[in-house]
Amino acid sequence: MFGLPWWHNVILIEKVKNFSEREWYARKAVENGWSRNVLEMWIDSALYHRQGKAPNNFQKALPLHSDLAEQVLKDPYSFDFMTMTKEAQEKEIEEGLMTHLQKFLLELGNGFAFVGRQVPIRVGEEDFYLDLLFYHIKLRCYFLIEIKAGKFKPIDAGQIDFYLAALDEKYRNPGDNPAIGLALCKSKDRVVVEYALRNKMCPIGVANFETQLVESLPDNLKTSLPSIEEIEAEATLYAQKNNLPEGF
Repeated sequence: MFGLPWWHNVILIEKVKNFSEREWYARKAVENGWSRNVLEMWIDSALYHRQGKAPNNFQKALPLHSDLAEQVLKDPYSFDFMTMTKEAQEKEIEEGLMTHLQKFLLELGNGFAFVGRQVPIRVGEEDFYLDLLFYHIKLRCYFLIEIKAGKFKPIDAGQIDFYLAALDEKYRNPGDNPAIGLALCKSKDRVVVEYALRNKMCPIGVANFETQLVESLPDNLKTSLPSIEEIEAEATLYAQKNNLPEGF
């Protein structure tokens, strides 16, 4: 199929029963030069059902290449290489993504070049910090990702719109397209997203992300994980036995 190696075709036939879906994966494998392992990974993570699904305002804010930009986004993003609790804060999630930057870039897809984390940008007399900044080679634009540990809120769209306006003013080079923003959230209401983005001038997408949750582990593993209280008690006991100061 499409000149793919034998084992690529074996994986496609064994794992993808729908012909249209199988053809889609085959075309993507050729376009992006996927190895057998990468092809299998994308099939297992249901890329066909995730790519291009994130709600956005690209048709209005990015009319010249909105279709390509839409296909860059996924919903949800699968960060199963990270283990988090439901209460994980934005900083923890951000640090986890940086620890696994190579896997994070693989999930983002082809074309992303990492620029920096907590990138400073000055507006007026104030400094602001962008969570994660990339440059997308195919889209020829900066790509901002803001991490939201909870449910998407309309105020998040306003924040990203502000950041994108500043990015275009201060970072955009001749020949670059307008910067794109993506809010990565634990959850969202698509109707709320639609209203929040309706009158925004900068291109913004909103997608969920999924990680491995401690709560999702089997019961026999859950019980083997110490609670915070147990860890603190052990630390206190260790300090007492070794004559260490409190809070060592």
